[in-house]
Amino acid sequence: MVTVISLGGSIVAPDGVDEGFLKDFTSLVGEQLARDDKRRFIIVVGGGGPARAWQKAYRAVCPSPVDEQADWIGIMATRLNAELVRGIMGEWCTQDVVYDPTQVEPLMGRVLVAAGWKPGFSSDYDAVLLAERFQANAVINLSNIEKVYTDDPKKNPGAKPIDAISWADFCAMVGDEWVPGKNVPFDPVASKHAARISLKVICAAGKDLANLENILLGKPFTGTTIS
Repeated sequence: MVTVISLGGSIVAPDGVDEGFLKDFTSLVGEQLARDDKRRFIIVVGGGGPARAWQKAYRAVCPSPVDEQADWIGIMATRLNAELVRGIMGEWCTQDVVYDPTQVEPLMGRVLVAAGWKPGFSSDYDAVLLAERFQANAVINLSNIEKVYTDDPKKNPGAKPIDAISWADFCAMVGDEWVPGKNVPFDPVASKHAARISLKVICAAGKDLANLENILLGKPFTGTTIS
């Protein structure tokens, strides 16, 4: 059983590295591996605070910022975070961090860690491609929001949480264009491909590890299912 987790960089490194979360997350992964010797994890790590800070600096200093360069800066932040996660996973992760999800080798260890690939989309798209490659039935998208809302709840007090939504309706909400650093529940490019291959995505709060355990065990959970 292959479980793909798109681990938001805002969970790993919102500003500095959240060491407490990483310890607890690693413990949960270990518990799941011990529970089922057939389970494998693919963890795709986002850029988080470092990506936003360095992209902001680039746009502030460069007289003519280019989206592709901003994307590369964000990608490098994902790779830094992914190397950290890979190191923490220790002996469970025997392969190098994956940068290109179209060229990945068969799973050798029990955990595979991946990072950003190239400009034009976020690490969410890498997660979708890896789920397709290894025939996972879903991507668990962990971020700093508990559910997808009908609108940005920080800007619109009338925004309502969504338990389940179709890909057609979700894609209509987030659009189909990627902008480096864009803050959406799931990358528009990744969403289009997930819809095309009928892949389920579960969006949930990354730091609620008891809830993540429920998702992994097939129990009732808090989050939004896109399918």
